[in-house]
Amino acid sequence: MKQLILIRHGQSLWNAKNKFTGWVDSPLSERGIQEAAKAGKLIKEFNVDVEVAFTSFLSRAIDTLNLLLKELDKNDFIVNKTWYLNERHYGSLTGLNKEETKQKIGESLFLKYRRSWDIAPPRMEKNDKNISLFGSLNKTIPGDKVPNTESLKDTYDRVIKYYNETISDIFKKNNVVIIAAHGNSLRALCKYLFKISDIEINKLEIPTGNPMIINFSENLRADNAKYLDKERAKPIINID
Repeated sequence: MKQLILIRHGQSLWNAKNKFTGWVDSPLSERGIQEAAKAGKLIKEFNVDVEVAFTSFLSRAIDTLNLLLKELDKNDFIVNKTWYLNERHYGSLTGLNKEETKQKIGESLFLKYRRSWDIAPPRMEKNDKNISLFGSLNKTIPGDKVPNTESLKDTYDRVIKYYNETISDIFKKNNVVIIAAHGNSLRALCKYLFKISDIEINKLEIPTGNPMIINFSENLRADNAKYLDKERAKPIINID
């Protein structure tokens, strides 16, 4: 049986402050560090041997993966990093408090920006103060690929492109692959794997630091899935 492990990074400092984070390279909070270590322990108890790992260019995902790999005694493990797995770019909403933004623009528009399938927030301007918080990201990604805002559909397009062109080929040659990424890049992947509709996808929540194990048939079809930390599990749409 082939297994894909998806894990959203542990809580970041901006998660704790309820801010739109997106491409800002916010580090893990103390709680996030603990979530990542616990995730490694849960995977170890589940007794699966991770063979290949993928993550984004953002440190909160990289550090989450490194912390859980340490729990698995895989200290010299080769990790595949790609910007294609980065979080969704929140445009001009980046850095804003979510609750304050909802109060300012109204719940209807807030939900469209945050949860709709194909509506992107207003773009981030070149002089936006938060661009400096992207760190070296923009220097390592081709200029024509760097977004100034994204909808979930935009995120889906880049994530699934990388999954089909890179991850799936490696998955065919290995039995257990782990992807440590972000709420929206993983929602995009789940939409593809579980065939979730454009409307239903707005209901999918992925908790921080909780490994999701997906069992695949030999033809790489997702058969069933579950979270390892049952106390913090969220419903997985369209999967038994």
